[in-house]
Amino acid sequence: MSIANRIGLRVAAAAVATGAIAAGGLAVAGSAGASTVAASSQSPVSYRFQTLDNAKDLTFNQLLGINNHGLIAGYFGSGAAGHPNQGYLLFPGYGQHNYRNENFPGSVQTQVTGLNDQGTTVGFWSNANNANLSNANFGFYSLDGRHFRTVDFPTGNNATPPVDQLLGVNDGNVAVGFYTDSQGSSHGYTYSIGHNRFTTVTVPGAPGLSLTAAGINNDGDVTGFYTNAAGVTNGFLRYHGQFRTLSVPGASATQALGVNDQDEVVGVYTVGTGSTATMHGFTWTPGHGFQTVDDPHGIGTTTVNGVNDHGQLVGFYTDAAGNTDGFLAGPLG
Repeated sequence: MSIANRIGLRVAAAAVATGAIAAGGLAVAGSAGASTVAASSQSPVSYRFQTLDNAKDLTFNQLLGINNHGLIAGYFGSGAAGHPNQGYLLFPGYGQHNYRNENFPGSVQTQVTGLNDQGTTVGFWSNANNANLSNANFGFYSLDGRHFRTVDFPTGNNATPPVDQLLGVNDGNVAVGFYTDSQGSSHGYTYSIGHNRFTTVTVPGAPGLSLTAAGINNDGDVTGFYTNAAGVTNGFLRYHGQFRTLSVPGASATQALGVNDQDEVVGVYTVGTGSTATMHGFTWTPGHGFQTVDDPHGIGTTTVNGVNDHGQLVGFYTDAAGNTDGFLAGPLG
């Protein structure tokens, strides 16, 4: 398991292809960085996209979370040998002077994957940057950007090297994440920072399925993705006492990666398999369903990773030169 890529990209990039989506619609690129997204059952939503890359490494940036103040969590560096992941926060204004490094003390690599409105950040770190990308992962949180604490799910059945990541956190300081066991299956959980308490997140009736918990809102609703008995990856939203599977029609895989307080879910879906696969971002809202969201510069290579209560999206795409670029997308109108 590598710290090189965010879990959503790590799974999705290996299984994407070309094709049409039956219900979601395809993004239609507009001018001046705008994109109109076809919706299944509501008026189209338009977004204005802004590419945001830390100049310390213009070849690889991923933006993973955004809070209601517009503060963004992300990192640069591909994780390949000599190009370690380096975490940061990006403050509104979004110029090069608005980046602030955030790395776990003494770490070789760090990804900042989530944040809330109270100053808490979460992510994972590694003590290695190996050429084979086989690096230990340890979850962490920080309450103020200066004091950090490692968080690892208590288990005697972790992978070798260990893999444990925190991926999101709400304003109640409840985080979500996963660990990988020795058989390679993921196990999702929530973690209460204030009470140092872990709670597992499983598929009802099938607790043994591999599952990643990726996002949590202030109501405690959890989103993520799991692999069913047939080997298909589906997203999910656990809310209002229900567990709802989210699967884009026609997609070979769907991964839900973030959720806001309106239960708007964001993520990535793949179409087809193999070297011709494509990857598209999406939003999903209760009662309206899926909408495709592609950055105009990265159609077929877009992942939407975070969303705030204003409907602002963050994520990443691959550009024509093969670089991974972060983006911010704000709804128009």
